[in-house]
Amino acid sequence: MNEINYINFDDEEDKNNTAQTDAPFLSPVQRSGGTNFFKGCGNGYNESDIVIFGAPFDGTASYRPGARFAPAAIRNESYSIETYSPYLDADLDDINIYDGGDLNFAPKNTESVLNQIEAYTETIFNDNKLPVMLGGEQLITLGAVRAAYKKYPELCIVHFGAHAGMRDVYLGGKLSHATIMRRCHDLLGDRRIFQFGIRSGGKEEFVFSKNHNFINRFDFNNLGEVLNILSGRELPVYFTLDLDILDPADLPGTGTPEAGGVNFKDLLEAVIDVCDLNIIGADITELCPPYDPSGRSTGLACRILREILLAL
Repeated sequence: MNEINYINFDDEEDKNNTAQTDAPFLSPVQRSGGTNFFKGCGNGYNESDIVIFGAPFDGTASYRPGARFAPAAIRNESYSIETYSPYLDADLDDINIYDGGDLNFAPKNTESVLNQIEAYTETIFNDNKLPVMLGGEQLITLGAVRAAYKKYPELCIVHFGAHAGMRDVYLGGKLSHATIMRRCHDLLGDRRIFQFGIRSGGKEEFVFSKNHNFINRFDFNNLGEVLNILSGRELPVYFTLDLDILDPADLPGTGTPEAGGVNFKDLLEAVIDVCDLNIIGADITELCPPYDPSGRSTGLACRILREILLAL
C-alpha cells in the first residue's frame, strides 16, 4: 500500500499557520484555499473523537469535473455559517473535532489515490477516531470503505445519492464514480448496501441492486424500516452522502445533476436519523463549486456537514 504523501513546508510561516500539531502524520497534509479548518473544528488530533479530511479528486468525472475544489470551498464557506445548529440544539464549539486538511494526490493515478485514502482512514480507525471525508467525486468512498471493512467485517453502507453506481465497468474501466457502489459490493457482498434517492442508472444497475442490495428509488420511503433493522442488529455502518441526491433547484453545483431530487429539509431529517445508527465513518461527495458561482450549493453542503458532525 502506498504511504501518505507528506507536505514539506517551505518556510516557517507555513508551520505557524497550523494550530493542530499533534496528529500522527497529518499536520496538515495540504491546506488549499487559505482556510486552515472547517469552522468550529480547530481542535488537536489527540483530543478529538472525529477527524475531518479532504480528498480533492475528480479524476474519473464523466460529465462536469470540479469536485476536487470542494474541500477547500467548504472550509472557506463555513465561516459564513454558525457553529450552533438550531435543528439539533448543539454547537460545534462544544465538541472536539480535528480537521486534518486535504490529502495530497498524485494526478491521474486513481489506484494511488484510493490507497492513500485507505491508509489515512486506517490510521484514524487505529486511533479509535471516526473519519469524515470531504470529496471529491464519490469514487473516493471506496478507499475509506476498504479501510472500514478491514476493521469491521460486518460493515454495511447507507448511500444517499441520485445515481446507482452499480455498473461493473464504465468506459472500459473498473474504477469510476459510475462503478463505486459495485466495487463496494465486491467487498461486502449481498444485502449490505442500502441506497436511497436513486433515480438514474442503467436498467442493469437497478436489476442488480434489486437482486443483491436494497434500493429505494427517488426518496426516503422505507428509511425507517431499514434503520430499525440496522440499529436492532447494532451493525457498523458507513454513511456516504452524494449531494446530487438533492434536486438541482436546491443544489445546482454538482457534477452530474439529476432532476427530481429531494429537498434540503427532507435530506436534513434523513441525515439526522441515519446518524443515530452505529456510524463508524462518513463522507460527503460530488459538490462541484465551479458550477454554482453563487456559492449557495457550498453553503448548503456546509450546513449538512455541520449537522452530520453534531449528530454523530
